[in-house]
Amino acid sequence: MKTVTLYTDGACSGNPGPGGWGAILEYQGHELELSGGEPNTTNNRMELTAVIKGLSRLKEPCIVELYSDSKYVIDALEKGWAWGWKKRGWLKSDKKPALNPDLWEELLTLVGRHTLHYHWVKGHADNPKNNRCDQMAVAQWKAIKGE
Repeated sequence: MKTVTLYTDGACSGNPGPGGWGAILEYQGHELELSGGEPNTTNNRMELTAVIKGLSRLKEPCIVELYSDSKYVIDALEKGWAWGWKKRGWLKSDKKPALNPDLWEELLTLVGRHTLHYHWVKGHADNPKNNRCDQMAVAQWKAIKGE
């Protein structure tokens, strides 16, 4: 299997509010930048969307090194919480509804096609690719707001 690296980030102006996401796919020295936004969303939805959009571009099963500053995304995948939510009908262990089940459903399907390794990175710190994803995400919500 090919090994690709995926960097992702999401951002919102207000929560909810206009939001954006950014992703960078790397493979053998080649990079593909992806970004988009929505007029009324949340930061967590944008974090999830960034990972979904990145994984959706892969045409075959890959080993994916996923870098994200979202504990919500990394922990729910790495610790298996999202699969538990799904198994319980999108309820968390405390019986409260899991948020964003539509996006989690899509993401878990994509994750099932690949072998993922999870890497949490500190946001707005020393990871240039994560910082670039943040710049793209912010540019998207700013464009939606007309800034």
